[in-house]
Amino acid sequence: MKLKLAAKIITGFLFLWGTQAVSAQFKLPSLFTDHMLLQRDQPIHVWGWGQPRDTVEITFDGETQTVVVKPDTSWDIYLKPRRASSTGQSLRIRHGGGQYTLEDILIGDVWLCLGQSNMEWPLWKEMHYSDEVIKTDQRLLRFYNPTYAGKNVYNETFGDSIINRLEADRFYQGQWEVSNPETAKDMSAVGYYFGQMILNEVSVPVGLVNLAIGGAPLETFVGVATWSASKEHQGKVAGNWLYNNELPVWVRERGMRNLKRAKHVPMDGSGPNHPYKPGFAFEAGVRPMFDLSIRGIIWYQGESNAQEVERVHEYTALQRLMVEEYRKGWGNPQLPFYWVQLSSIDTTNYKGHLWPEFRDGQRRLLSMVSHGGMAITSDIGAKNDVHPTNKKDVGERLARWALHGAYGRTIVPSGPLVKSVVFKKDRLIVAFEHGKGLASSDGKALRGFSLDGHHPVPAEIWDGKVIVPVQDRPKFLYYGWQAWTMGNLVNSDRLPASTFRMPLTYDR
Repeated sequence: MKLKLAAKIITGFLFLWGTQAVSAQFKLPSLFTDHMLLQRDQPIHVWGWGQPRDTVEITFDGETQTVVVKPDTSWDIYLKPRRASSTGQSLRIRHGGGQYTLEDILIGDVWLCLGQSNMEWPLWKEMHYSDEVIKTDQRLLRFYNPTYAGKNVYNETFGDSIINRLEADRFYQGQWEVSNPETAKDMSAVGYYFGQMILNEVSVPVGLVNLAIGGAPLETFVGVATWSASKEHQGKVAGNWLYNNELPVWVRERGMRNLKRAKHVPMDGSGPNHPYKPGFAFEAGVRPMFDLSIRGIIWYQGESNAQEVERVHEYTALQRLMVEEYRKGWGNPQLPFYWVQLSSIDTTNYKGHLWPEFRDGQRRLLSMVSHGGMAITSDIGAKNDVHPTNKKDVGERLARWALHGAYGRTIVPSGPLVKSVVFKKDRLIVAFEHGKGLASSDGKALRGFSLDGHHPVPAEIWDGKVIVPVQDRPKFLYYGWQAWTMGNLVNSDRLPASTFRMPLTYDR
């Protein structure tokens, strides 16, 4: 970019006109940098701030639009929608104080990556990295992968350099980058594999915006106004968040450790700012993006909300509230939203006892959210690590949902999802969506079925369904109802079945 605009805001540039120095003030959102990717087939929104009454002129791909800066210093311009283009274009900006240009702008599909550490997990830590790194040199894949304040600082007090960035407009700092071995290594591995598969299958440029925050609860990604307007969940923003019992205990404990002895922390009526504070990541990252068209969202989060019964029971409703807010914010009630179901983990070294119920809540959300989808990952968990290193399958399973739903491709999007459990005489007959070619993953007898969530029962595949023999009439059928599940039911695409607890219907 000419006059390099890589900083969060651009202010106070000096332009020399002859021997007279002229001072000008002008700001752009941090998303507007060289190598940016803009959403195809949607009006292109360019906005910023400047001196009132100054004229701003935008030229892009042969189109020029002008606007006068408003008294409140804001301005915005809409350019015509464009088809996908792999040819780098220049975006020229002129205003009362000067001119500069953003270079190498592509048109394609923008996907937003949100969540906590498993979404943040960088490609260089992923188990397939040594084989993948040679494939990362891809100019049609772009990343906006900003560093956030407090990244990689865990059980320590935040220093002044972090505290000074705990404001919404300073929290994320970064610029658009072209995928190559150097830039891709620090990108979200899940996002990278998702983007690569979309690029390979759809053949349009793909831009990934990664706003994931390690350890973050769902509550930080939802706006304060939305929490306040919710009768059921307005307590999320009542009083100081560090002492709010409606928030996950672990999250509040981490916040207290980070802010202990810290001085001059920005705060408001909900307490000191922190990446985990309800509404903070929304204000810092999500809400500013409402002005930028996107293709959809991928979400990998839940570990921080899955350690207490109350938090597990409410999570499905919270995620539904979040999806509704995002679709309203982007003005698109059909905005694709795809999420990752938590994987498997042993409870010896991790508090994962409630994960089966949590996974089932994530499954049930499928019936509540249209244009959504869930990547099942129970078969690729790490027994003693909350961070499984196989992120390739995670990203590609998310991409299956996107290809199926957002792009209309003929592809099986998921492993088997239970549709019904029918009690008939001495057996349960279990039907599945996406259940073509049911099989066991290892060729052995089916595992993972239970009538009480604890004791295994035999099951077999017959005529495209699963049959479970019973002697009495149970209330529920369970599958994969262990934190570390050994369930082995898959479909013909070798995709695993989801955890479920399903009530019975009765064959009359």
